[in-house]
Amino acid sequence: MLPDKLYRKIGLRHFSGSLRKLSEVHEKIDFASNDYLGFSNSLKIEHKHFPSGSTGSRLITGHSQFHTQVEQQIAAFHDVEAALLFNSGYDANLGVISSLTDRMDLILYDEKVHASIRDGIQLSKAKALKFKHNDLDHLKILLEKFHDGLDREVYILTESVFSMDGNSPDLARLIEITASFKNAHLILDEAHSLGVHGNQGEGLAQSLNLHKAIFARIITYGKAMGAHGAAVLGSEDLKEYLINYSRPFIYTTAIPPHAIAYIQSAYKKLQYQPEIVKQLQENIAFFNKCIVRMGLRLRFRESVTPIQICIIPDNHKVKQLSSVLQAKGFDVRAILSPTVPKGEERLRICLHSFNTKNEMQDLLQLLAKNI
Repeated sequence: MLPDKLYRKIGLRHFSGSLRKLSEVHEKIDFASNDYLGFSNSLKIEHKHFPSGSTGSRLITGHSQFHTQVEQQIAAFHDVEAALLFNSGYDANLGVISSLTDRMDLILYDEKVHASIRDGIQLSKAKALKFKHNDLDHLKILLEKFHDGLDREVYILTESVFSMDGNSPDLARLIEITASFKNAHLILDEAHSLGVHGNQGEGLAQSLNLHKAIFARIITYGKAMGAHGAAVLGSEDLKEYLINYSRPFIYTTAIPPHAIAYIQSAYKKLQYQPEIVKQLQENIAFFNKCIVRMGLRLRFRESVTPIQICIIPDNHKVKQLSSVLQAKGFDVRAILSPTVPKGEERLRICLHSFNTKNEMQDLLQLLAKNI
């Protein structure tokens, strides 16, 4: 039996229409998953024996030459000194943010950052302030007000593609602002940018040739890469520090070799089959043209990423519309408050390299008829 106050909290979710439930994925046209390139069903690894587990943490028995080899390959692909593998993007964000800061430090973060970043901030001991979404003028005001000239470190946290909005910050200006303040460092979560931006899907920062100015990038492999795990990209010094002080890295069983083999396979596909990334980018451009042609522009947030957002205020209305689309064979999910702010409930439509033009047009036509 749950305590009464927990039953009351569940009851509130029922009443607001926001109760979360697990649901199985049935055979529908995929407009819901983060498998942007279709890699989750196409990655192949070499036929060699990989143990089912890694037997321990990296600092005890879980480390192998294969871990080192793949981390070096990741670093080379992303044109950075070093990469450090984590078990998930959630672990990576917790591990980086919580270990870097102390009570003297300051964290400034975009108000729409992922829950893993927020949880990392909660675990840190630093003073933390949020700035308005992608509002770099507000960020600059906070820096000028709270960067007091002391030897405190300032960490600016944001994402290259926001998972619930599909938009991006002005990265060039963000880097310029960061560089203008002493001891300021930019940490960029590129979870939804890897496999999407750039000729080989290398991510937004690299596609703009701005990656050298970024203190740390967090990339994850469970989305466009179709695998599992994550990596932190940065300097050799940062890697050494995280190995010594990042608790989510130190005190967990290492990511197993077979999972790393799939990461390695995904990078090979990016390098040797860049046409898959190009097809995704063409699908995004086509979908945006269809939005305009069908008179849906005011319903959709502007996005040049696979994440396309159709605003349908009210939990009950957006769930009902999602059910209509599901019944017609389109897997489109409703995003409810409180995951997003009340009044900004939405359909989150994810595009993929394998979606056809007919599928995209049929989805939007059905949407236009039922809004």
